[in-house]
Amino acid sequence: MENVFLQGRLVTPEQLDWIRGLMQAHPNWGRVRLSQHIAQEWNWRNGVGQLKDMAARTLLLKLERRQLLTLPPRRYARVAGSLKAVPPKVAQGPLFDQPPISECLHSLLPLELQCVDSPRRRQSLQQILSRYHYLGYQRPVGQNLSYLVFDRQNRQVAALVFGAAAWKCAPRDGWIGWNALARQAHLHQVANNMRFLIMPWVKVQALGSHLLAVAARRLAEDWPQRYGHPLYLLETFVERGRFEGTCYRAADWIWVGQTQGRSRNDSQRLLQVPCKDVYLYPLQPHCALLLQKEGCP
Repeated sequence: MENVFLQGRLVTPEQLDWIRGLMQAHPNWGRVRLSQHIAQEWNWRNGVGQLKDMAARTLLLKLERRQLLTLPPRRYARVAGSLKAVPPKVAQGPLFDQPPISECLHSLLPLELQCVDSPRRRQSLQQILSRYHYLGYQRPVGQNLSYLVFDRQNRQVAALVFGAAAWKCAPRDGWIGWNALARQAHLHQVANNMRFLIMPWVKVQALGSHLLAVAARRLAEDWPQRYGHPLYLLETFVERGRFEGTCYRAADWIWVGQTQGRSRNDSQRLLQVPCKDVYLYPLQPHCALLLQKEGCP
């Protein structure tokens, strides 16, 4: 086996042999314990010193997909599927009994963005997206931040999830103008707006664009505090034919092209998915120049 670059790391044949030996020496270890041990041994941490065990777990999954090792069986059933989440049992009946909200935007302000940083809030986010978002819910892997949004009367009006950027995206990469080495060095400074949901009973003109602007400012502050490095750029993918991307354009996101109908995890070019418009939002002046620098994370 040659060196492979996965999950932001170069994995050598010697490291792969070490992982295999680790699994043989500890056959009772599950995937969580393995990923934690690997992250500790490699001192794999983010900018604020937190152990990147989820990144290590994703690396193990990618190695297994390449048939380079066989992981122990999962000990917990997945809640989310590959495309749509399976609604949790608590969602069998109506989750909410809310009257319509159709007031003017000003009457809702100021909006409160609550960071999803507790089990209770994570459960709420999962329930909301599983029931009301067409893609369902997948718990983000790697660096991510999610928000529940409430209006001035403490009524829940929206939810947003930001996570890891796509490894490759031709329209985005062309707009930035970076090469492979620069992308490898700076991809962690690009975040993907993976989910954006306005509750179905909320019909407020200009709420979406206003919320995207508020979320971008909040994210630019929260991300460095959580992960120890700034964000330079946001990206999102809007399914053509289902949405027009109006709120993104109104919030000054930049349309840079469309995808070619492949999944971000489709390394074999076998999966066909709907084409999506690609929108970008710079968080820093001259962010493309910052992202073009090789070897300067």
